[in-house]
Amino acid sequence: MEKRKEIFPLGIPGHNLGEIEREIDNTEPPAWPINEELKEVGKRINRIDARAKVTGQAKYTSDMQLPGMLYAKFLRANVPHATIRSIDTSKAENLPGVHAVHIVRNTSEEGEASETFPGVKYVGQPLAGVAADTLDIAKEAVSLIEVNYDEKSFVIDLEDAMQPDAPLVFDAPMGAQVDGGDVGVVHEGDKGEGNLRGPSTSSFYGGPRGDVEQGFAEADVIVEQTYRTQVHTHMPLETHGVVIDWTSDEMLVYASTQNTANVRNELADYFDLPKSKVRVICDFMGGGFGAKHSAGSFGPMAATLSKKTGRPVWLMIDRKEEHLAEGNRPNSIQTLKIGARNDGTLTAIDQKSYGTAGVGLGAGVGRVAQVLYECPNFRTEQYDVLTHAGPGAAWRAPGNVQGAFGVEQAIDELAEKLSMDPLALRDKIDKSEVRRVERMRGAERFGWSQRKKAGSSQGTIKKGMGMAQSCWPRFVTLNSSVEVRVLNDGSVEIRSSVQDIGTGTKTVLAQVVAEELGLKTTDITVRIGDTLFPDGPGSGGSVVTGSITPPARNAAYEVKMKLFEQLAAKWETESGKLVARDGQILHIEDASKKIAFKEALRGMRTGQITATASRTNDYGGFQQPWGLAYGDLGSVQFAEVSVNTDTGFVKVDRIVAAHSCGRPLNIGQLESQINGGVIQGVSYALYENRVMDSSTGHFMNANAHQYKVPYSMEIPEIEIEIVEEYTASSSTDAYGIGEPANIATAVAIANAVYNAIGVRIYEIPITPARILKALNKVYE
Repeated sequence: MEKRKEIFPLGIPGHNLGEIEREIDNTEPPAWPINEELKEVGKRINRIDARAKVTGQAKYTSDMQLPGMLYAKFLRANVPHATIRSIDTSKAENLPGVHAVHIVRNTSEEGEASETFPGVKYVGQPLAGVAADTLDIAKEAVSLIEVNYDEKSFVIDLEDAMQPDAPLVFDAPMGAQVDGGDVGVVHEGDKGEGNLRGPSTSSFYGGPRGDVEQGFAEADVIVEQTYRTQVHTHMPLETHGVVIDWTSDEMLVYASTQNTANVRNELADYFDLPKSKVRVICDFMGGGFGAKHSAGSFGPMAATLSKKTGRPVWLMIDRKEEHLAEGNRPNSIQTLKIGARNDGTLTAIDQKSYGTAGVGLGAGVGRVAQVLYECPNFRTEQYDVLTHAGPGAAWRAPGNVQGAFGVEQAIDELAEKLSMDPLALRDKIDKSEVRRVERMRGAERFGWSQRKKAGSSQGTIKKGMGMAQSCWPRFVTLNSSVEVRVLNDGSVEIRSSVQDIGTGTKTVLAQVVAEELGLKTTDITVRIGDTLFPDGPGSGGSVVTGSITPPARNAAYEVKMKLFEQLAAKWETESGKLVARDGQILHIEDASKKIAFKEALRGMRTGQITATASRTNDYGGFQQPWGLAYGDLGSVQFAEVSVNTDTGFVKVDRIVAAHSCGRPLNIGQLESQINGGVIQGVSYALYENRVMDSSTGHFMNANAHQYKVPYSMEIPEIEIEIVEEYTASSSTDAYGIGEPANIATAVAIANAVYNAIGVRIYEIPITPARILKALNKVYE
């Protein structure tokens, strides 16, 4: 393919903005200037679906009503560990209004259902499903199903599960490695020892480096501490679920999902169907933070019940089921040892962690210790511990949130031992230029210079300031495609299977295409979240913006050039002399040659011009060929807290969040994402905690009133500093922001609490009881 050279902006405006020459394919559009020179991109443009959402016009999966639709409900195990002798569904089947009952059974190697049942491994495990005329009938039918268990001993606590005599979650040895927190699946027969698997000692950034023992021998100062984080379950406004209508022609699936293409692929594979026979739609979605990439257990169950009855089936799980069985952030017990010279230079980092994702894998603590700071000697051992509890799932920066809680407290402790300001130490050991700018701008806005010595605040209510930072990789999903088409009625349409999970993907796609065509964002129709359209990326890992907006722009550019060619032939000129701007197509040398863009469309030779583009490689190449870009998404969080030393209550008063994500596409939506990440970080730091009864194996607060989350009175003032950073990586040079806003918030709060009371809290959530214990006001 022919190539050309282009000059792109590079760096941070107001700091080190320059230019770089890149060689790019001729099919790529010209380089955009920085945002202040653009008209649609980088602006505060209202969400194009805002009115539909606030008026109730938007229809979510749970709102779907199809002709003849039945309602389904799961029967779930009420014991944590057992063999099933029998399941009697006769009473349920005979209940008026019940149309089908399906029992989950083991399958043979050939994929055929057997007469045996899977062993029960946790309370909430799906055992059967019922489809009925109403949800109430389905619930009653489930209550009539009789299960005969042979109960077994079980283990819930992570440390208990590590003991040699602990009950085994899986009878056979098991345990494949996991990469830094990505949640996996356990298979009988995997290699391992007892309930322990691992360790994972590397990530896609590589493995151990240097000589850790020698590094500690060279250190002037060493910090060593153990940190603990809790199990953190998912609470999206809309729970997991589907509506499935399986007819002879196709399986039509409405899904509350972060990944329409993956749900299609899983269901097609599960039922041995061509992908073309499964259509998945997600027009609006009520929140997903990592656990909604799969068809889960509800997808196959709803599909099976639909096939049995020949009718559509609605299966949305309830709040208790969401807590029990649809994923959680694993807990962690992590020990960190960090050595440094007197000038702050790090000499060694040694990390060991244990965590449980219940009956699944993925309880690592991520890559923060490995990549955030320069250190020549590094080692990590990250272990999974199996327990009889619901499986873990990705949860907004999986692994890294737990890891940051340890690393960023340890760095603050190191700064104190070295008599250095925590910002000054980070300036010394962090090579990221964008985080340096974030620290500088964030500190000025926050008033960091007013921070006092730890524990020096006077009075019953003590004030404290803290900060922390994080990194998150710039992932790109190469299987990301967009179709842009213009029609002769003057309309412009974008089509892709990528879903908008509430983050504003529809709007940024419209902005990008509008900018390229010289139109307004409101001129663009966006049709996404449907697998009839070209495959888009899953919404996770902050990948969507960086994956889908470049092909959207590239497809729009291709359509524009095709239109220019037709118009140039009419005007007897060269297409390269035409530009699209302010709703018109203009000749750059002849002011008499101009036409409204929509009028030009009406004069096309065909009814439409269409182009489909897929994500190309970054202009500077990838760090890993599968789509790991160079650099990372930096973030720095500053927190101010008040601690009542009589009650132990912690109030987060203020957060200043400094973030970068390449070229910002929509400032308002970025701020919304950061606000959400901060609020979730506050919740993780102070409130959320799965409480298990070790004597019964039951989740005791699997609801919306005892599983604590912050409400309006607990949400702090949030100020946001967005740092533009141009890397000349793609035609939009933009990335996502979903993960970074969440990672460092909890540990910034922990550092602020220490600054307030002068005592460190090494375990979250930071409850009043833990504060009072730290202050020696209560005793065990």
